[in-house]
Amino acid sequence: MKKGDVVTLEIESYAFEGKGIARINKSELNHVSDSDNKKYVIFVHHAYPGDVVKAKILKLKKSYGEAKVEEIISPAKGRIVPKCKYFGVCGGCKQQDLEYSLQIKYKEEQVVDIFNRLGGFENYTVEPVLPSEKIYYYRNKMEFSFSAKRWLTTEEINSQAEIDSYFALGLHIPRMFDKVLDIDECFLQSPVSNTILNKTREFFKSRNVSVYSTKTHTGFLRNLVIRISAHTNDIMVNLVTSGEDDDLMHEYTEYLKSEIPEITTIINNINLKKSQVALGDYEKVYAGTGFIYDKIGNYRYRISANSFFQTNTFQAEKLYGVALDFAGFKGSEVVYDLYSGAGTISIFISGHVKKVYGFESVDSAVADAKVNCELNNVNNAGFILADLNKSFIPKVKDLGIELPDVIIADPPRSGMNPKTVNDILKLKPEKIVYVSCNPATQARDIKLLIEGGYKLIKIKPVDMFPQTYHIENVALLKRV
Repeated sequence: MKKGDVVTLEIESYAFEGKGIARINKSELNHVSDSDNKKYVIFVHHAYPGDVVKAKILKLKKSYGEAKVEEIISPAKGRIVPKCKYFGVCGGCKQQDLEYSLQIKYKEEQVVDIFNRLGGFENYTVEPVLPSEKIYYYRNKMEFSFSAKRWLTTEEINSQAEIDSYFALGLHIPRMFDKVLDIDECFLQSPVSNTILNKTREFFKSRNVSVYSTKTHTGFLRNLVIRISAHTNDIMVNLVTSGEDDDLMHEYTEYLKSEIPEITTIINNINLKKSQVALGDYEKVYAGTGFIYDKIGNYRYRISANSFFQTNTFQAEKLYGVALDFAGFKGSEVVYDLYSGAGTISIFISGHVKKVYGFESVDSAVADAKVNCELNNVNNAGFILADLNKSFIPKVKDLGIELPDVIIADPPRSGMNPKTVNDILKLKPEKIVYVSCNPATQARDIKLLIEGGYKLIKIKPVDMFPQTYHIENVALLKRV
């Protein structure tokens, strides 16, 4: 067997990041010794347990190989017809062709496998995965990209239609930073989002507005970010550009408002950096207040264009409920909320603790958090601007704030910086509630916390992202 070969494989189990696992005899490989009689593992992209597939070998390493499905000979039980016409090309969803009950089953198994095999953890409790009630139209935020390099589908290439390949507004093709699939419909956000997407494309294409190039660093249009409240009627449209054009933005604003009057605020974020991120160096508001409002539980939150807010609003309440349950507050605790964003967790738990301090590195998010406290008449929460890639203990000392009984951490996918982990160990809270959207980096950080004197008590996966292989996980640790 060598790279490029197409082989028949039977998928036995499922691995992290949505890959099926097949096992073959090592004797089938020329470069691997079979003296230990162990099976050779091949990770197969786009395959599920129970599939029998023809797969093309992408790479062969000493301990494992990778392949992608070329043909499904016998489909696994639970495979279904995907809802979206872009499935398989677009990178937004990767499990639309699998029944939801199996999606969450495999996600729970992935988390357990990471904690047992990679983490090496023992003697802890795994609570059942918490599914999402909504499996479509659940996202409150979508980031679309403009590109002068439109990805053409096989159907488009084979068609006789004339296609403009120099303008695209949609989602990036996986592993291709400059190629964008031009889409007119997505089932992750609400239907009005699709209307905004299509009207925006129509407006700028009709005026031949230039698209930013990551190669030449010229062009105007960069991203379209749509935020929609789950519990109110608020809709935010945030156009990210490489510079200012007041006349064009006023014209765009008037056009959108006339076509979609339910839009409540329109913002232009100006990104002067070369990096392709949907985040501006500054912003200008062209309609509305520049904010939208939403609710989690009994609390109302103000959300700015660049502040973090849980993507699945309905499921966020359940996620925070799990964190609250794990913390087991008695009412007398001082809590540090690390990576506090717009203060959603801090405010959600405020009625159950003595005092909560949120630490966050984004200015606008800290400002939002303070406003959110005022909105909800919360008087026992404070928010501190701190770079959590550096030690935050100097901030604690400078401000003279109380030391924590409990720390709640909800870091980005990359997990916590080792300096943050060390700070937690120095502060010695009785409990740590670690909320993560990446169980692999979570397990890595928990190993360091255990080495520093903590014990893993329990975990509970919470599905925030149906139709994808991503899974949120809440972990409770106690000081030994």
